Amino acid sequence: MTIPTFQQLMLPMLRRAVMAQGETQMRDLEEAIADDLGLPQEDRARLVPSGQQSVLGNRLGWAKSYMSKAGLIDTTRRGYFAATQRARELIAENPPEIDVKTLSRYPEFVAWRALEKSGGEPGGVEPIESGVSPEDYILASYERITKELTGDLLHRLQRTSPSFFERLIVDLLLKMGYGGGRADMARALGRSGDGGIDGVVKEDELGLDVVYVQAKRYAPKNAVGVSEIRDFVGSLDAHRASKGVFVTTSYFPPTARDFVTRVSKRVVLIDGPELARLMIRHGVGVRTKEVYEIKRMDEDYFVE
Repeated sequence: MTIPTFQQLMLPMLRRAVMAQGETQMRDLEEAIADDLGLPQEDRARLVPSGQQSVLGNRLGWAKSYMSKAGLIDTTRRGYFAATQRARELIAENPPEIDVKTLSRYPEFVAWRALEKSGGEPGGVEPIESGVSPEDYILASYERITKELTGDLLHRLQRTSPSFFERLIVDLLLKMGYGGGRADMARALGRSGDGGIDGVVKEDELGLDVVYVQAKRYAPKNAVGVSEIRDFVGSLDAHRASKGVFVTTSYFPPTARDFVTRVSKRVVLIDGPELARLMIRHGVGVRTKEVYEIKRMDEDYFVE
């Protein structure tokens, strides 16, 4: 199930507000709407790229913002809002949906929209016309760019040498905070190898807790089999280690993932797409091209 657009959320949101017969808290509303729609946990937990807000909460925020421009919602205090008499009259009509077209019956909303459009580029097409919020439009573009970057990274990793790839994985673990982020707490073993181990990261000064690394550059269609995972676990045994990270540019079949759940060692499997995602998140092999900050008026601030 996909998360409804902000326009699709307007009707269930306004119904909840009218039923409340008073204030509604945004935080409680999100959970209630998710229950009403039967959203699975994975959709409820999905975050916007900043990681600071859920996608559902973000879209509810846009729905609230647009309906407030139409005089259907009043912000009562920080984090709370209430349905207006106009909202109760609209819900009494039992509309099949509430969208931008519905809101356009109210002169305040029309005036606000005209002001918004006057600030846009001549001849430009507003994302809102396609049913998505401006922020969702930006999010879709961000996800498309990230998907292309993921493909580029995996293609480039295929062309690196084994020793470079091993160092990259160690660099990534350091960037993720292992070894306290200190270069002297980790090393790639390169061609020397050490019983099937490609890298070592110490999690404490004395090396009492160590993470061992196995790094394999495989073509996208070549899976890492159970036998290779078993050999890696055997290497951990030889080093009396309890933690290991197996990284590949390809993928792990279900049998391999099932195997690591049944061994006594703590082994984490990172496939190609996950590797690229971590590289992007922690800035390994990538650099920031542009930074955009999206700001909105804090309506709660102006509540007296």
